[in-house]
Amino acid sequence: MSVIVSPSILTADFGHLADELQSMSACDWIHIDVMDGVFVPNISIGFPIIKAVKDNTDKVLDVHLMIVDPDRYIDRCKEFGADIVTVHFEACRHLHRTVAAIKAAGMKAGVSLNPHVPVSVLEEILPYVDLVLIMSVNPGYGGQAFIESSVEKVRKLKKMIDDGGYNVTIEIDGGVNERTGRLLVDAGADALVAGNYVVSAADRTAAIQSLQNLK
Repeated sequence: MSVIVSPSILTADFGHLADELQSMSACDWIHIDVMDGVFVPNISIGFPIIKAVKDNTDKVLDVHLMIVDPDRYIDRCKEFGADIVTVHFEACRHLHRTVAAIKAAGMKAGVSLNPHVPVSVLEEILPYVDLVLIMSVNPGYGGQAFIESSVEKVRKLKKMIDDGGYNVTIEIDGGVNERTGRLLVDAGADALVAGNYVVSAADRTAAIQSLQNLK
């Protein structure tokens, strides 16, 4: 099985969204970063954009909520076409309840960790989630340098998942390119979020395939 590649549209040209999505049609998922300017120091995509993406692609919509109190928006994520909703461990007061609500709404549930948070905090929630998203940069902006210690973090998470016999996808977001992607996949990553590496590529299909072929 090839690596799942989920291009982030954070730096895409929203004035030509349909064309941008078509240029990434070799991908598996589309990664949509929703930022509120509170949990992270930036404001980004809202629900009208999620709907526009859904209307212009048949790819899995991989929605990443970098927001406080994400429970308020679970039903709207479903309404506007999300297939996967990932929330931050650090933003949820009652994480198990949030994960259960996402799954009850008919979507897959993911939990994300910021760079400073150890994977050990996931021990009790791993049996209930479909995906863990490891941030390999500090969330809020595209184009940041990859945090190299993220590789060992993936290795530890992979062992936790294997030891527990869980069916959980490991996804990585931040500073992904062919070099870092190789390190991450070798450590156990299943899915790679690629922003600038894909969006800035002269040949986006080739960039996507270079990551898919790492496994």
